[in-house]
Amino acid sequence: MPWQALTRSIRGRPVRPSGGIPKRRSLWERIHLDPWLLGLLLVLMGGGLLVIYSASGQNMNVVIAQAIRFAVALVAMLVVAQLSPIFFLRWAPVAYVIGVLMLVAVELVGDIGMGAQRWLVIPGVIRFQPSEMMKLAVPMMVAAYLCRCELPPKLKDIAVCAVIIGLPVALIAAQPDLGTSLLVASAAIIVVLLAGLSWRLIGLVCALLAAGFPLLWMNLHNYQRQRVLTFLNPDTDPLGSGWNIIQSTTAIGSGGVFGKGWLQGTQSQLEFLPEPHTDFIVAVLGEELGLIGMIAVIFLYLLIVGRGLWLASESQNTFGRLVAGSIILTFFIYVFVNVGMVSGILPVVGVPLPLVSYGGTSSVTLMVGFGILMSIHAHRRLLPR
Repeated sequence: MPWQALTRSIRGRPVRPSGGIPKRRSLWERIHLDPWLLGLLLVLMGGGLLVIYSASGQNMNVVIAQAIRFAVALVAMLVVAQLSPIFFLRWAPVAYVIGVLMLVAVELVGDIGMGAQRWLVIPGVIRFQPSEMMKLAVPMMVAAYLCRCELPPKLKDIAVCAVIIGLPVALIAAQPDLGTSLLVASAAIIVVLLAGLSWRLIGLVCALLAAGFPLLWMNLHNYQRQRVLTFLNPDTDPLGSGWNIIQSTTAIGSGGVFGKGWLQGTQSQLEFLPEPHTDFIVAVLGEELGLIGMIAVIFLYLLIVGRGLWLASESQNTFGRLVAGSIILTFFIYVFVNVGMVSGILPVVGVPLPLVSYGGTSSVTLMVGFGILMSIHAHRRLLPR
């Protein structure tokens, strides 16, 4: 019998069989990290720093700041990976309630930046977005609820999940932050789908969403409607709302197959490209590294997603499978939405490219998610089935 099959205690300590000699665990097993996934993430972050250096106009202060954020994110991942999945199961409702209360606080006393009220500020300490926390808290809350239900979920369970998802999503959308609200909703909906939702219920939900689209359109802010219209035809306002997407597609197309070379991009270096080191960093990649470079980056993302799905499939309990699957599939959605947005096949919604775009809160949130994924894999026999 493999030694891993003997780790049955709730605290994760191995139970030694009578007369048996326990198998010595590797360093990676002792610190609950997956070396393959960690290595892929480090390669991605290292490449991200190189692209940020170019996209920021060779500003070393920006690169150093991002490197420090990556270091903090890695430490957060290591710490979270040591926690048992039982910890996440027990504390998911608490994290969810705290997150909702912070979103309410944002609505009442939040700090305003770039026309949106999305931040909470602790003077002299930190300025952060509570909505980032909900990318993990909401799917974990949904998973904690569903793992106590009979699966596949019944209609009443779906209704409860809709309330759990709808409250924070509505608060985030009101900030306004349509992109983050859609990502939070997507992460939680993935949990419901992974729980074995029947095709009949999926069809019913899709019909309800289609029927509610006119109501959603009427409640969008003017700039959000303009983004959708610009996506459909950016040439209607090439110097205004269509500028971003026109410049990003121009940058990607000008890179050709092999690119113009690192630090040689004209659209980004001459400041034609908006937000080159954040939301539109894919355009910098396309211009400087070309089609070959873009394929290499996308292939690296697919390797990360593939490894994450394998780790998720190893989980032997409902909560672990639902949370781990949601984390890695949501990561894939981030990549798909950002690349689609910058290349003109999706509307601009302000989603950064994971672990490549400049940003602190999103990087820490993503790495905490990977820490949870690794924890679930390392402790995969601790929870009841």
